[in-house]
Amino acid sequence: MIQNITVVNLSTIDLNLLHVLAVTLEERSATRAARRLGVTQSAVSNALARARELLGDPLLVRDGRGMAPTPTADELLPELAAAMGQLRSMIEHRRVFDPRSSTRELTLACADNSQIADVPPVAAALAREMPLARLRVVSVDYLVASGGMSAGGLDAAIGVHKRDPGLRVAPLYRDPTVGVVRHDHPIVGQRLTRGSFPRLGFIDVHIPLGRPGRGHAMVEQALRAQGLVRRIALVVPGFAAATMAAAASDLVAFMPRRVAVALGSHLPVRIVELPVKDLGHEISLAWHERTHKDPAAACLRKVIVETLRAAGGGGCDEAPQMKRQQRRHDGGGSGGH
Repeated sequence: MIQNITVVNLSTIDLNLLHVLAVTLEERSATRAARRLGVTQSAVSNALARARELLGDPLLVRDGRGMAPTPTADELLPELAAAMGQLRSMIEHRRVFDPRSSTRELTLACADNSQIADVPPVAAALAREMPLARLRVVSVDYLVASGGMSAGGLDAAIGVHKRDPGLRVAPLYRDPTVGVVRHDHPIVGQRLTRGSFPRLGFIDVHIPLGRPGRGHAMVEQALRAQGLVRRIALVVPGFAAATMAAAASDLVAFMPRRVAVALGSHLPVRIVELPVKDLGHEISLAWHERTHKDPAAACLRKVIVETLRAAGGGGCDEAPQMKRQQRRHDGGGSGGH
């Protein structure tokens, strides 16, 4: 049986419409999309109306104060983002990349520990390297909800990464896990002892979509191996909230040392050592294969590596140390944690 196949005439489609649609679906807001694109809200609304007519679907519907994507939009966004990334990469590769004049928006995903401890020095270094570019930092929630690194819209991510197809990874640093308590805690001294565990309440941090992540699982496994059990009294979505709660109570928070040091300079808390040796996380920089040859994304990666690992080198070529670490981790291929 022969079926009729409708052939779309690309010459009748405004490709900029697809770019506006991709950004609007990512932001789930015409206002935020307009701000990100540098156009008026009415221009975005008009483009969304044309996209709805083109695709025969509402795409975004009102949901309280925001907008929720339809199933068609959820299916379309990863394909749109990947297509826009390929077009951008194609154009960038055919002209000389100048970091001093680039106005690219680069998107970095990370949890609040990296937002607090890593983003400020990275942003300062990027401003020197790419003074006209804009760094956009998004949460791990955004990373998970948008479909991960492969879905598009993200240039890099800092965190604990596992091996995924198409993902490249470069180690940045190891961050030991420490305890944080208020300065005048009545039970905990310089160290958190095994005997104090039954008398204490603990703060747990669930970062990705309010659920325990890989870092949480590593801590729990290490504690159980030593016969230690935490009584969780409070669960929060970030380390800043955990530190604030520890400062105002007798609860104990576990967190990476870097963010504990950063927050400890502003809050009445102190760092205490744990009764478990060598507890910590290997923090890495991850990016998808689709952005590997993008010169602006490569410049961002170089800045992150040089800043967080104190790597040498200059200009926006990939940092030599980063290349060596990459080869060691993936055997010269594109795999990652």
